[in-house]
Amino acid sequence: MKRVLISFLFLIAASFAAFGQTPARGVEVVDRMVAVVNGRELITYSDLLWQLALQPGVPLDAPRSEDLRRVLDLLVDQRLIAQEAGKLPSVAPTENEINDELKRLIGFFDPQSEFYRRLGRVGLGQDSTQLREIVQERVRIRKYLDFRFRSFTVVTPQEVEAYYRDVYVPRRRRQSPGQVIPELKTVFDELKKELIENKIDSDTDDFLEEARAAAQITILDETLRSGS
Repeated sequence: MKRVLISFLFLIAASFAAFGQTPARGVEVVDRMVAVVNGRELITYSDLLWQLALQPGVPLDAPRSEDLRRVLDLLVDQRLIAQEAGKLPSVAPTENEINDELKRLIGFFDPQSEFYRRLGRVGLGQDSTQLREIVQERVRIRKYLDFRFRSFTVVTPQEVEAYYRDVYVPRRRRQSPGQVIPELKTVFDELKKELIENKIDSDTDDFLEEARAAAQITILDETLRSGS
């Protein structure tokens, strides 16, 4: 218990130090602990703001409680996956993968300068260690999920045919009434990919549900508890 407490104090100090260089016109932040995952993964309020900054169009001034709770859930899930990913050295991100993911994130913003403006609002410099670590963690998580689920996901021709008949055709009739529905052979690859993604999403949800059930998740900020 004493070792855990010391670790918490170190992490808190690191979090406050990270926000010590917040720009004068940035969001005023009084950092605090908001959650602990499995007794060792600390989530702070600054972590929540950093995640919000990476989401286009989400308010940063006086963040909405529903946005804060949503990113808290996201961060808890990320921490749980990262704990599993850490057991596989093969999923460690390369520099090229980190740079590619950073470019992908920037591409969601229009204009792209908005990306850096939002980073500045929450004291997250464009060349900061914190930004690099956030992007690195995202890559590690994606590689782990690809290894654990995508590599072993199989979709048979029979499943594609059933999906075409039971899902795709009715959906097209609703969306485009009166139009000719493409034949199965012309959309086979598209539907196979869609089925694969659906299976991966379902398997990931099941994995996270089990991980959350087995985890010790302590919400320290009452305002961020679900339903509050």
